[in-house]
Amino acid sequence: MGNPRPDDEIERVLVVAAHPDDIDFGAAGTVATWTKAGLEVHYCLVTDGQAGGFEPDRDRAEMPAVRRAEQTAAAEHVGVRDLHFLGYIDGRVEPTPELVRDLVRVIRQVRPHRLVGQSPERFWSRLQVSHPDHLATGEATVRAFYPAAGNPFAFPELDEQAWDVGELWMMEHPERNHYVDVTDTVDQKLAALMSHQSQHPDPDNLPTMIRQWLRENAAEAGLPANHYAEPFTVIRLP
Repeated sequence: MGNPRPDDEIERVLVVAAHPDDIDFGAAGTVATWTKAGLEVHYCLVTDGQAGGFEPDRDRAEMPAVRRAEQTAAAEHVGVRDLHFLGYIDGRVEPTPELVRDLVRVIRQVRPHRLVGQSPERFWSRLQVSHPDHLATGEATVRAFYPAAGNPFAFPELDEQAWDVGELWMMEHPERNHYVDVTDTVDQKLAALMSHQSQHPDPDNLPTMIRQWLRENAAEAGLPANHYAEPFTVIRLP
């Protein structure tokens, strides 16, 4: 573990998550701070979230298109316009060599200086953030981060050149070691979250719940009252 590089040393960031809306719950406020500072941020969504939602009468065949559109709209609220959809099936994600390869391809295409992913470790006190797809995506992301993306002999069938990221941020990890003050971008985060209209059974109360969680994070980080923060676990390779 370690402290992240200063943002002014970072040009590109890639954020990987299992489902549309995962990034917006975990990191959208932070992403907005980065894009405001001029960083280029890309999203990679492993699934199309086909198993999500609370509308029993909706034609489920519509869900992939609905959720891609919602994620695209959400990303625009925080300054992100480059999205990569891998098209895996919601609820069936495993950290297979095929998924690691697909993530390595995106990493080598984007060539990020910072990679953000989900935790491969189950968070027992907040089990809802440890969906099996999150854990599998987190594990595949870690494997892609090290050693595969930077190893020219890993996945030689790919055309893209090897790329060492050097810095991994994990969302929803039990051991937090870094907080980002998102007080100035909390409204953008909430706008991004509310873009996922198919996913919120109680949209009126969602902003209150999110603000409370962000205030608790800020208190843990030692920030002043009425601040908001998102937590991460940062890993840096030597």
